[in-house]
Amino acid sequence: MKRNRELMLLSAPGILYQLIFAYLPMVGLIIAFKNYRYDLGMFGSKWVGLDNFKYLFSTDAAWRITRNTVLYNLGYMLITTIAALLLAVLLNEIKAKWTRFYQTALFLPHFLSWVLVGYIAYAFLNHADGFINRTLEALGMAPVSWYQDSDPWPFILILVHLWKAVGFTTLIYFAGIMGISGDYYEAARIDGATKRQMAMKITVPLLSPLIVIMLILSIGNMFRGDFGLHYFIPNNSGFLFSSTDVIDTYVYRALREVGNVSMSAATGLYQSVVGFVLVLLANGIVRRINPDHSMW
Repeated sequence: MKRNRELMLLSAPGILYQLIFAYLPMVGLIIAFKNYRYDLGMFGSKWVGLDNFKYLFSTDAAWRITRNTVLYNLGYMLITTIAALLLAVLLNEIKAKWTRFYQTALFLPHFLSWVLVGYIAYAFLNHADGFINRTLEALGMAPVSWYQDSDPWPFILILVHLWKAVGFTTLIYFAGIMGISGDYYEAARIDGATKRQMAMKITVPLLSPLIVIMLILSIGNMFRGDFGLHYFIPNNSGFLFSSTDVIDTYVYRALREVGNVSMSAATGLYQSVVGFVLVLLANGIVRRINPDHSMW
């Protein structure tokens, strides 16, 4: 503490932030094991053990929402990683004066709320006045009832997520590329290597530790669906639940209809514990394969 007191002082705001907003609220996890009543309070409510966890697994929708949550997150993780790597490599080849323009264009959607993105999607997908259906009609094709047909929604959700999230990930990989010594590329250029060969033989291998760390962090959210994406983009349409419903949206509707706060807390705890275990397992596997690429 004495030797690093300046660093400890600099980190104090971040430590206090985590303590107040992340660690102290963890006392409320006991609600997951109680039949919470507002009149009795958090500590006075009756203990019910693991009964609140049974709700999530005893419903008919348990398999559907778990499958959707895992598969969507896998798709988001893999497609976003590939697209971000490609864009980062392309940004590295653009002249410096254009780099900031493309960085801003890619990064801007990251700051938009899902409510606003939901309205943008509705402007495209509205049956009567949506841009896509107007275009289809102009081409002599029949309009599509997007909010009643569940088949295209896996592609729509992946596309919207990619548009909103790829910019942030691209900038992370682009920063990693900036840290690669130019001597590697100069030597490869002298040997006659093409741009594609330099990207595949130099850029991607040297970025592999960063790629692995990003994937490990993404695995921690495997059982935690993106509520904003899956609630606002499909417009909470009941026709689309088979394709768009995830654990978070299902629990939200159950909480709104039933008002069972304990069940909601149990689901959040379950998702956090599973995500924590997945991160530990993924990091352990990476450490066995290549210790230099693991997080710890």
